[in-house]
Amino acid sequence: MDHNKLALPVGTTLDRFIMRKQEDFPYATGELSQLLRDIALAAKIVNREINRSGLIDIAGAYGSQNVQGEDQQKLDVIANIRFIRALRNGGEVCTIISEEDDEMIQTGNNQGKYVVAIDPLDGSSNIDVNVSIGTIFSIYRRVSPTGREGTAADCLQPGTHQVAAGYVIYGSSTMLVYTTGNGVNGFTYEHSLGEFFLSHPDIITPKTGAIYSINEGSSDSFSPGVAAFVQHCKDQQFSARYIGSLVADFHRNLLKGGIYVYPATAKNKSGKLRLMYECNPLAFIVEQAGGKSSNGTRRTMEIEPQIPHERCPFFIGSKELVEKAESFIANDKEACDHTPAPEPTPKKAVAAK
Repeated sequence: MDHNKLALPVGTTLDRFIMRKQEDFPYATGELSQLLRDIALAAKIVNREINRSGLIDIAGAYGSQNVQGEDQQKLDVIANIRFIRALRNGGEVCTIISEEDDEMIQTGNNQGKYVVAIDPLDGSSNIDVNVSIGTIFSIYRRVSPTGREGTAADCLQPGTHQVAAGYVIYGSSTMLVYTTGNGVNGFTYEHSLGEFFLSHPDIITPKTGAIYSINEGSSDSFSPGVAAFVQHCKDQQFSARYIGSLVADFHRNLLKGGIYVYPATAKNKSGKLRLMYECNPLAFIVEQAGGKSSNGTRRTMEIEPQIPHERCPFFIGSKELVEKAESFIANDKEACDHTPAPEPTPKKAVAAK
């Protein structure tokens, strides 16, 4: 009898995978690996809190608003505390930008070589209705000298400077997906063992797809280019799929092919999503998976951030679909650029009024 069949391998754990991949970074001496493990630990704790939120009093509104003017949920606050605590205790991070805090957070680890931008719990409006939510994070190497607190220059780097980015989706299963610039890999959490195991190696997103994800409740304030692209999707009989949790919508489209769009609207003239801890990390992931991300006219990761909570329009997903959306927007802009100025009102007509 083959004794190996009695105890089949359970797979590659996240910790083991991270250690094997450390050699991808000639400048790394283990700090980035430790930082990724710190994030994974916090994700396990947040996963536990989410799974028992209906049994203890940690669901519902917290009673205050974050810097975005959004009502905080209790789990928003809990997740923020858990991730900040893990990053502070890990010792590798000098400064944190969080969706839930107005200012940069100094961890006290002035020797830390990294900066983290994080949305601790994306999809707040879905927390109380048992819909998938998530965590999004982005990691940068600090540019200021070590031995002192992190600076604004450390935090306000373009997405092209990211050394790692990822997200955790808390859904029917809990998954951690991340990239360090050498492809994208996904890990599924095995509750009984308390470990993330490699389940989706070398994720490649389809070049095109038949899913479009956009909040059409704001369609009256879409620009002509965005409206034309949405109509194009309908003409092609695409499926409309919009959950309202960025991580959940992005994760589905990453695996199946499609496009997620959150454009500028009359209400949110700069878009609604935050560049540093929502758009940039997902842009890094999608590009590593063969997709594309844009603000409609420009590559997301090339935008130079001005403030920590900066917003931007967001078009992300399969490369061909994002390029198609950009073409509609370019045509719209071109039409606007070539629209002749209106004729001046004749003076007699003015006098007659």
